Amino acid sequence: HTPLNYGLSMTAISLIILLLDWILGERIGYGAIIDALLTGNFVQIFNDLNTLPKNTNLWLGIGIMIIGFVFMALGMRIYMGAGQCCGPRDALLVGVGKRLPQIPIGVVQVGLWGLAFILGWVLDGPIGIGTLIGTFGAGAVMQIVYHFLQFEPRNIKHRDIVQMTRALRSPF
Repeated sequence: HTPLNYGLSMTAISLIILLLDWILGERIGYGAIIDALLTGNFVQIFNDLNTLPKNTNLWLGIGIMIIGFVFMALGMRIYMGAGQCCGPRDALLVGVGKRLPQIPIGVVQVGLWGLAFILGWVLDGPIGIGTLIGTFGAGAVMQIVYHFLQFEPRNIKHRDIVQMTRALRSPF
């Protein structure tokens, strides 16, 4: 519905989500800004290069998605645990999760992805089995992985741009 390609649209949405994160009181660090500005552009480059063959096997595709969700959860655990701030979407997850402390973080993730699903559907975006699995599967897998790792992202104290700048400027 816009003249923007997928990558630029993703960047624009990331910047809007970053604003929501700031409104929710989440700390915004260098990594969050870099993520917002670069991730969409890298996705666009990989889409344009089209280097991966198209998967035509439904069950293989589902398996790859689930394995991908495990790696996403592990990666999120590693970078969130460093306390250097989150990317825009993960900061939104943490910010909403802090306001719903009794709800497991994976369920919060399903809710956020569900909202994105509904917005995409309203905007006539393509909906398929992968969309449904992603909406419900990513949060469920994340919850399982975080349970085994005994990780709660809402408990991490992140450093924002000001704190990181001070830390980088001070001698050891």
